[in-house]
Amino acid sequence: MNVVFARHLRTDMHEGETSGALGGTRERQFAAAAVAAQVALLTAQALLKRRHDWPTPASVKLLTGVVAVAGAAVMGAAGSSLGRGLTASPLPNPHAELRTDGPYRYVRHPIYTGVIAMSWARTAASGDRRQVALSVLLMGLFYGKSTLEEGALARRFSAYPSYAAGIPRFLPRLSRR
Repeated sequence: MNVVFARHLRTDMHEGETSGALGGTRERQFAAAAVAAQVALLTAQALLKRRHDWPTPASVKLLTGVVAVAGAAVMGAAGSSLGRGLTASPLPNPHAELRTDGPYRYVRHPIYTGVIAMSWARTAASGDRRQVALSVLLMGLFYGKSTLEEGALARRFSAYPSYAAGIPRFLPRLSRR
């Protein structure tokens, strides 16, 4: 899914259809579809009735609870640092500023990182194979959504490409360079 999404987006960008700070029509349509898909996947994950395809001992549930809280904390810190620039859309709104401090020092998309951490924590604690599928789909969606977002950020902020070259997309480096 994400490969097709990214390929169409790159084609649109090369055809000049996505010019402008807020993107062209096709780019805005992809952005809206990505947000709708994200809402659908997260809703499905939240509403899915639990099964027990694998055992989830108390220690696993405790660890996944810690991971979920950490994911929520990362999301909260990243979201608050964006202020009025925060949006569910991968296209920056008129209030957006390039953030390279706080959680953005470690990853380019800390909100997605937090959601992914929470999704996988829920998956591990659930004991449900269907949750695995939803988490994998969510990761693919975030890859496509971040590809769209990065193109828009590069057009809007001249410093974005050099920032992106040195900071990982979702997972922070374990060691300093």
